[in-house]
Amino acid sequence: MTARIPATIVTGFLGAGKTTLIRNLIAGAEGRRIALIVNEFGDMGFDGSLLSDCGVDDCKPDTVIELTNGCICCTVADDFLPTIEQLLAREPAPDHIVIETSGLALPQPLVRAFTWPTVRHCVTIDGVITVVDAEAVAAGRFAHDEKAVAAQRAEDPSLDHEDPIEELFEDQLSCADLIVFSKTDLVDAKQLEQVAEIVARDARKEARVVHATASGLPASVLLGVGAAAENDAFERKSHHDLEGEEHDHDDFDTFIVDVAEMPSIEALATRVRAAMAEKGVLRIKGRAAIAGKAAPAVVQAVGPRVDTYFAPGDNAGRLVVIGERGLDAAAIAAHFKA
Repeated sequence: MTARIPATIVTGFLGAGKTTLIRNLIAGAEGRRIALIVNEFGDMGFDGSLLSDCGVDDCKPDTVIELTNGCICCTVADDFLPTIEQLLAREPAPDHIVIETSGLALPQPLVRAFTWPTVRHCVTIDGVITVVDAEAVAAGRFAHDEKAVAAQRAEDPSLDHEDPIEELFEDQLSCADLIVFSKTDLVDAKQLEQVAEIVARDARKEARVVHATASGLPASVLLGVGAAAENDAFERKSHHDLEGEEHDHDDFDTFIVDVAEMPSIEALATRVRAAMAEKGVLRIKGRAAIAGKAAPAVVQAVGPRVDTYFAPGDNAGRLVVIGERGLDAAAIAAHFKA
């Protein structure tokens, strides 16, 4: 009987560092044929192009499959399963499959998809990796303020103060076999301890925690976990399982902003920073043209952090904005007009 192909699911909140982790993984793949499935929340792909442009021989556009028409946890039957079957039909078959989920995806439905008969006998989940932005969690952006919520509920018990962002963070932790702390260079030892305490509240007791460096983690740490997560797929509960609700993304909005050519990369960063300050904005990413520069500037923004750098690629002049429901698209777009 042919050995099953191992698959790794990489999940984590918006801007946690999933794509960077995978780029470093590919660079250190040591000859493995790795197939990538990249899921975007929104209509314009971006992370897939960052991966296929990474300059590594084993990371070419035909090894990256990008799903951009919905969050992968909501489109398992329509998108994910046919994609897996397509990869399995390749000659030669990949040595390993890596799936990068959208930052808004629940990993649980994806894990359960590996129990389907057409997949289960051919692929095994080597591990679910959840990337945690240590600096963001230390700053309290995804931590739960129990006292504040209790006070609000005491004032008006009829109100529902559930935080979809926090629940998503908890669901991604409760499904993980390996938890990777990213951005650890931005926090001190005491803050890192606090992050570990917050993560431990929702992590599975079997999950292992590792700290990533700026150069990433060796492939030997990320691959070969051997979790076979499909065997206990239905024991990894999400909030929606526990509360008997259907999962959807009505709490979030996404849209694309056309960006005028900027006079400098510093001017671009200033405008992105101003747009990130608009109510409800969680993430901005994409590329923009800079006057006098052959290559576009890449934008990666989450919370107060805005990273910009030059790199080749398409879609220059378009940014993806992701945020909470009710975003003021006109106000956000106004920051990027000429």
